[in-house]
Amino acid sequence: MNRKQIFGLIGKNISYSFSKKYFTDKFNKLHLSDNQYEIFDLPEINQVENLFSNPEIKGLNVTIPYKEQIIPFLDELSEEAQKIGAINCIKLKNGKKIGYNTDAFGFEKTLQLHLKDFHKSALILGNGGAAKAVKFVLNKLNIPFKVVARNTDFNFENLTETDVQNHQLIIQTTPVGTFPNEQDCLNFPFKGLSNRHLIIDLIYNPTYTQFIKNAASYHAKTINGYFMLEQQAEKAWEIWKSS
Repeated sequence: MNRKQIFGLIGKNISYSFSKKYFTDKFNKLHLSDNQYEIFDLPEINQVENLFSNPEIKGLNVTIPYKEQIIPFLDELSEEAQKIGAINCIKLKNGKKIGYNTDAFGFEKTLQLHLKDFHKSALILGNGGAAKAVKFVLNKLNIPFKVVARNTDFNFENLTETDVQNHQLIIQTTPVGTFPNEQDCLNFPFKGLSNRHLIIDLIYNPTYTQFIKNAASYHAKTINGYFMLEQQAEKAWEIWKSS
């Protein structure tokens, strides 16, 4: 008789997540009736210890705000996760908790579908765990970038239209505008955009954030985070099922 295997997502205020439906549908298609996927909304990261003590839990995804905070609770990191410094996937096997980053895989897949020769430099909006995966991929592809964040010298107060004109690839990595706060939007000089700009907003709920709507009104090409999410989820499943 097969034992129940539990997978899940840890984060904070994550009831909006698509992950439970995505994996539940996947388990049904694969006739994996003993597998289930749960949402673990943790007010504090140290509560993850309770999950790790459950022998039925075989794999976890990690989202905001714990992609960096989770690291001290793990036994090992993959080589890529070490370089990135952020975790969004954990495999539990033989008493060990191993951290991976599949965001980089998902972002690279997304970027390669839409990248043009003239997208020679990038602005990364935000400086959290998701931004770390984006930086890793841009470095890998030799695309220079600047980070715009509240806590950096280059920030949303001094970002200009000229800066935007000079960076035709823009990746929005902050949670600003995520459901249910769909009207929220970063302070951004949208007038610097053109039809040569590629905007990737990593948010997938709502489908069209206010940031994407504003960017589209200036004829920029806009992409949300759904394809990236699908890709990183499939990569996570591959990791969990590997020997």
